[in-house]
Amino acid sequence: MIVQSLIKKRIEKLQSRLFQYFISESPCTYEQFVVNLTDEIKKFSEASFCAIYLLDEWKGRFQIHSKDGVVKESLRSHFSLDDLYTQTKSQSDVQHIIDAKAVGSSLRVTSLHSGQTIFGYLVLKGTSAVQMEEELLRAISSEVTKCIKKVEGFYTSMEEEKKYELLYKVTSHFHSSIDTDGVLKEIIDTLRKTYPDFQYFLLLSNDYTKDNDLPVRELTYDMDLESSASTQAYITGEVQIEDHLVEKCSILYAPLKGKQGIYGVLKVVTPGYLYFPKKDVEFFIFIANTAGKALENAQLYQQSRKLNSDLQLINSTSQKLNSNMRLTEKISYMAYKIQQSFHADEVGFVTYEELSSHHVLEGSTEYFASSESSTLVHYVKESVCHQDAPLFISDLETKPIEHVPQYRSLMAVPMKDHEHISGLAIVLHKEPYYFTFESFKLLQSLVAHSTLAFANSILREELEKAVITDYLTKLHSRVHLDHCVEQHVKDDEKGCLILFDIDNFKNINDTYGHQVGDEVICQVADIIKSVIGGQGLSARWGGEELAVYLPMLPSEKAHDLTEMIREKIAISTSPGVTVSCGIAPWKAEWLRPNRKQIVQQADQALYKAKSSGRNRIVTAHPIKERS
Repeated sequence: MIVQSLIKKRIEKLQSRLFQYFISESPCTYEQFVVNLTDEIKKFSEASFCAIYLLDEWKGRFQIHSKDGVVKESLRSHFSLDDLYTQTKSQSDVQHIIDAKAVGSSLRVTSLHSGQTIFGYLVLKGTSAVQMEEELLRAISSEVTKCIKKVEGFYTSMEEEKKYELLYKVTSHFHSSIDTDGVLKEIIDTLRKTYPDFQYFLLLSNDYTKDNDLPVRELTYDMDLESSASTQAYITGEVQIEDHLVEKCSILYAPLKGKQGIYGVLKVVTPGYLYFPKKDVEFFIFIANTAGKALENAQLYQQSRKLNSDLQLINSTSQKLNSNMRLTEKISYMAYKIQQSFHADEVGFVTYEELSSHHVLEGSTEYFASSESSTLVHYVKESVCHQDAPLFISDLETKPIEHVPQYRSLMAVPMKDHEHISGLAIVLHKEPYYFTFESFKLLQSLVAHSTLAFANSILREELEKAVITDYLTKLHSRVHLDHCVEQHVKDDEKGCLILFDIDNFKNINDTYGHQVGDEVICQVADIIKSVIGGQGLSARWGGEELAVYLPMLPSEKAHDLTEMIREKIAISTSPGVTVSCGIAPWKAEWLRPNRKQIVQQADQALYKAKSSGRNRIVTAHPIKERS
């Protein structure tokens, strides 16, 4: 009882000294506090020296703390958890491990433990230490444990407070901003402030625009690399830790998780081999999840903006295409918008009826107007028709094309009219892997909305052409010719109207039938078109009569062309026929006539040609006065 009373008094004295030391100690680090604590224990126990080994969870070993330099020379600076588990069964075994210079029996070692977990060892040396009662040693150990745990809790709370202040700053920025780079910079800065000795990298997919100030690396997740820790973290969404023997470091990979997916991996590299304590792993997970949510929010925001932009593009183009525009104008407009939106090098619109032929619509870019495009268009056309689906090619060099074009990336979308493929929209770029799948989907929407507008324009222009075109000969109608002559007489200074009449046409019908008669009219019409070309306007006047108007052409030149037509008809038609021709020239310097006067003059000249033997040309006298 007397011994216990003495021990109790000494322990109370120790408690008092430790308390005074704790409240009076100037600010220092946790490690410095423990070192100073060994000095207090040394004085209290009247030992030669005192040391405390504490478990360093990062390094997985017990590290010595002492103010006495001699101690560090006499004892091992550290020993590992493996040493402890494989070599120790008692306190004497621990003593054997730490005794670097065989100090031997003058050492006393006792464990420091919290519950069943040993977190350190108290080491005393000297006669007083050796003679110290076991009960007193245990009591000192208990008080040291309480003090260390109290101080550890204090420093841990300070550290946690600092961590979560930084995290609060990050999350505040995250919730108030859609600036991904800003949030990621804040996260990296937080990590560097919390663990300044580590290196940090953000492993992100290659569609992320890299900021030079951020430690971003491309995330590789090829099938051949499935076993790597970074790939496993990305695929499984779980933290992975590995030791690199070559670099002699430990690496932690934490997935950047959002609510809808995983957007990358946070890579933490330590200077040397380290163990990652559970609470620190949880911190890395929390901060990685914050980064994942920041990336997800930014991605969702960009997607919503992109969808809004796409809808605006589709809406604006649809409105424009449904306005009163010609087909060529619509094609040019669509080619421009596609080039602008997708940064394409070439855009072409192709129509076809059979696989063997195609027609490039006017308004497509220059490449499609050249002969070089024929092979590519034919390949695309066959591919689309074969699979009955749009075509997306990242690199044309990988495809079996006879002459590989200078363009590498391709998107082709069929233009369907009532489920029937009537044409193609083809978009090209010189760089491989240039277009994204999102661009491909947007192109499909644009083409789907534009196809009906194109079809309407084609039908409208075909209808307009039908109105001004003779069904049999495909020449212009008389109404259209009359309108054009009136306009030319108003605007030009001269011109000629020529009327042709097939001689003895009734005999052709009576002999061969009306079908052959129609064929003869078509033959004559084709000859007139081939000779006139773009110099004038040809039309069916009525029955077996045809007409040509030659603007700004003198009567001599008109006569020469008429003679060529007359001669060619005589030798080229089957059954053979001839034509009589009447020419009515006019000049504004003589008199600007009206359309009726010119027609009357040409009609009279034609009558004279027929009445004077047929198969000849008669030129009417110039109109010099009004009738």
